[in-house]
Amino acid sequence: MKPLGWWLRHLHELLESSMAHALEAESLTRRHWQVLNTIALGARTPEQVDAAMAPFVAGEGSMAPKLADLRARGWVAEDGALTTDGREAHARVEGRVKAFRAKSIEGISDDDYRTTIRTLERCAANLEAA
Repeated sequence: MKPLGWWLRHLHELLESSMAHALEAESLTRRHWQVLNTIALGARTPEQVDAAMAPFVAGEGSMAPKLADLRARGWVAEDGALTTDGREAHARVEGRVKAFRAKSIEGISDDDYRTTIRTLERCAANLEAA
């Protein structure tokens, strides 16, 4: 049996590559999707996007370049809201992301999924307390 760390790393790599495949038709990265979705959920300024995406911003400095790219595509208006094209793009990509998520947990019961999440949370809490 392979150890937990091996499976976590393997799953992470599969999640990243599968998400990249789901987004490639729109020439988007995972961060683009997250920015687009954050705007769809109500963020309007670069600061609000960065605040909502704080765990990811730390590694990248700011989501401003991703936001600028979405503006250049005509998906985000000057006021920070999604344009009609942006709402249509969001709906298309959201469908792909939902399909990706469903595929990733296919054949796993709700109880097993919840148990897995609780187990990972416990592992993290154990190490954070160390």
